[in-house]
Amino acid sequence: MTTIYDIAKATGYSAPTISKALNGTGFLSEKTRSKIIQAAKDMGYAPNLSARTLSTKKSHIIGVVYDDPKMKRGFDHPLFSVILNRFREQVEKASYDILFLSSHSDMTYTDHAKYRTVDAVVIINPELGHYDDFKKLAADGMPCVSTNDIIPGICTVISSNEEIGYNATKYFIEHGHKHIGYLSGPKYEFSRAAEERQKGYEKCLADYGIPFDPCLVEECNYWHQDAGNEGFEKLFKRASDMTAVFAASDILAMGAYSYADSVGITFPNRISIIGVDDDRVSSFLHPRLTSFRQDGEAIADMAAEMLMNQISGVPVPPIVRFPAKLMERDSVLDLKKI
Repeated sequence: MTTIYDIAKATGYSAPTISKALNGTGFLSEKTRSKIIQAAKDMGYAPNLSARTLSTKKSHIIGVVYDDPKMKRGFDHPLFSVILNRFREQVEKASYDILFLSSHSDMTYTDHAKYRTVDAVVIINPELGHYDDFKKLAADGMPCVSTNDIIPGICTVISSNEEIGYNATKYFIEHGHKHIGYLSGPKYEFSRAAEERQKGYEKCLADYGIPFDPCLVEECNYWHQDAGNEGFEKLFKRASDMTAVFAASDILAMGAYSYADSVGITFPNRISIIGVDDDRVSSFLHPRLTSFRQDGEAIADMAAEMLMNQISGVPVPPIVRFPAKLMERDSVLDLKKI
């Protein structure tokens, strides 16, 4: 096995210089660093990660929490899959690898993180009921970032959900709608997207002088399509005179499409609809679904930056939010033109 001492002998540089070049540290000229890296490649050098961990006290591994208890989409989720892929790309640029952490064995997420000696943890989509575990992990000094759940003591990078709810409702109103429903996802203590989107929905109604009617809100039991079907059925039977509905996610909107199709309700002639996530199938629905596209790449970039800052000892804010972009398609009828 080739060592840094073999490379030092072959190149004429000292072992500490070889180490600096291979680890990207120290003040070396680009010519020197490139020469050493090329020599290492030519000699088949492979770093001893175990020794590196012992000497630096760092594993250069970031733990990833990505489970799917709420949406039943796995790695196919239109937002979280983008965040995961982009996050991996960003941390690999900083010479970190990722490792998925699990809570499905006898270990908690915290136990698994410590057992694998990860340097930091990104919480993309966790199992429910583990929030005390995450709070303990952060309190013990582990750098953590969340990209969905707002957990006390952990930096969170998410979309501006209240703004999404406000802008969806405003879009309906600007197109002549006043009797607007809200098909909500389940509301959890730490996962607040559905609650925040409703807050924006209610605020917009108030700003435009439209009274809030709780009968126009239906909270689905889950975030998947069957729950959207069931929730929209309840909402429609209770408020069949509504002219528009804001669905907290595209998958819930797809459930609404399914129920509407089964009973002969037409979008948007009978009811207009807007979703969130800009799922890839949204533009293939009939009618094509108007939806808010969340900026998964920006969220991932910021999450990676916040983790690197924490690893370096740089303070981070408790929460960072990014706006979403409305993708206008065919699912909203302009009543002002009728």
